[in-house]
Amino acid sequence: MAPTHARPIVALAGGVGAARFLRGLVEAVPAEQVAAVVNTGDDAEFYGVHVSPDLDIVTYTLADRVNRERGYGIEGDSFGVVDALGALGHETWFRLGDRDFATCLHRTGRLRAGAGLAAVTDEIRRAFGVAVRIVPMSEDPCPTYVEFEGGRRVHFEEYLARDGAPGDVRGVDLAAARAARPAPGVTELLRAAETILVCPSNPVVSIGPILALPGLREAIAASGAPVVGVSPIVGGAPVKGPADRLLRGVGIEVSARGVAGLYRDWLHGFVIDARDSEQAAEVGALGLRAVVTDTIMRDRGAAAALARTALELAAQLR
Repeated sequence: MAPTHARPIVALAGGVGAARFLRGLVEAVPAEQVAAVVNTGDDAEFYGVHVSPDLDIVTYTLADRVNRERGYGIEGDSFGVVDALGALGHETWFRLGDRDFATCLHRTGRLRAGAGLAAVTDEIRRAFGVAVRIVPMSEDPCPTYVEFEGGRRVHFEEYLARDGAPGDVRGVDLAAARAARPAPGVTELLRAAETILVCPSNPVVSIGPILALPGLREAIAASGAPVVGVSPIVGGAPVKGPADRLLRGVGIEVSARGVAGLYRDWLHGFVIDARDSEQAAEVGALGLRAVVTDTIMRDRGAAAALARTALELAAQLR
């Protein structure tokens, strides 16, 4: 158990990369000391239930229940409900497993009964036996929209799961997050943080919505804590997901130095992969301390080693 006086290690998180990094982080420090502030820009209603994809990916991964091959959903889940809905004529491009559906049904019922998303998220992580505190970035609707030429735009889950993440992106709309309020406890966690870690998540649609919330950057600055990020780009490509298409769509170079430049105003240190070692000097020229290591989280041990590297860099910056 972490000492009760220990200041939290706060991670900004979203998606599969974040979940795997957090799984390594709890090998490096007591899980009770870790708090994950998780993106809710992907949240949407499917089949009448409130789905929080990133909250559930983080929860299932830390509970060791996640589908290992896909990185989301529950291992061994069935799809009877979705298949039955499909037979009734419903669109079923969002494949929600039966046990996953039960989590979302519980969330929906509790929200309709008046509970806040932060309280419901805490209930769910406790039910799954997760010691890490998992906090949604906001309880307000914060849908992220991907924009294309001609003015067409779609919700991020439509872009990713239905449309297959096409490359002709011309912008990302985070207006809903900019107009939202941080969830209860989020700014307090950040202000009290010993260390703030930025997981190797999609910079545009996972970390971007969190930072778009009013007061978040100010809370990070007020903490006085070292802020260390891990690059989600390795060798000019994302490890997983469409970060390359989205970065290009918002005019950011798809590289470790490109992400470092995006984060430079509030980040202090950046961990990049050995394959991008030639960019370390350029990251340093941005005013960030760069550390080069193997960032591929092949297994829990590799994730733990990466987390320790990030924590060591934070300790040097403190």
